[in-house]
Amino acid sequence: MNASPDSRAAPTANRTGIRKILVWDAPVRVFHWLMVLSFAGAYITAESDRWRLLHVTLGYTMAGLVIFRILWGLVGTRYARFSAFVRGPGDVLRYLGALLHRQPVHYTGHNPAGAIAIVVLLTLTLLVAVSGWATDHELAGGAAEELHEAAANTMLAVVGIHIAGVLAGSWLHRENLLWAMISGRKDGRPEDGVRSAWRSVAAIMVVAVLGFWWFQWQSAPAGDAPGNQHAHASRAGDHQDDD
Repeated sequence: MNASPDSRAAPTANRTGIRKILVWDAPVRVFHWLMVLSFAGAYITAESDRWRLLHVTLGYTMAGLVIFRILWGLVGTRYARFSAFVRGPGDVLRYLGALLHRQPVHYTGHNPAGAIAIVVLLTLTLLVAVSGWATDHELAGGAAEELHEAAANTMLAVVGIHIAGVLAGSWLHRENLLWAMISGRKDGRPEDGVRSAWRSVAAIMVVAVLGFWWFQWQSAPAGDAPGNQHAHASRAGDHQDDD
């Protein structure tokens, strides 16, 4: 797929008429940081029985966020849509070639290399969630658990590559791409900016995620809560000492 006229600016060297414009709407930013927090929390708690409820909850949260992102990628703002940044192999190779020659082309939205990372991460998230659900319900034996672990580790590796790409892109384009995902603003022409941040949709996302977390906590069996598991373990130890 070729780059759309509104998704790519001039080469980095040509900065005429460029200023900070709104590129990433609020739902895209909230999705991004909720995914960061959820994946980090789920990965850290993966091997802990005490924090199993938290691990499962964060995994399901990631799956729900990906479903939202797919929908928002179809009906969202200009740079959130897949049609604006998913491109063919030729565009990716040309972009990487320009980077190697230190003549990077500045994309107002996601660049072709970043687009690959996004699609791969969305796909891996769904694979992690499905295999985790199968493991949780003891389906497919140990194969589901092995797939779940492999997908999570692969996802961690892709995240590392993505972070390296963001740092490299920030240096080559002389633009703080990390801050752009916080503020929503990047370098671009005024006429290419997004008109609305859609903060109301972002607020609904946050409420939905918090509501799901509360529901998971309230509906979990007493023994599944982290604090209760610790208490049960302590009581079991006391009982063994009495014996």
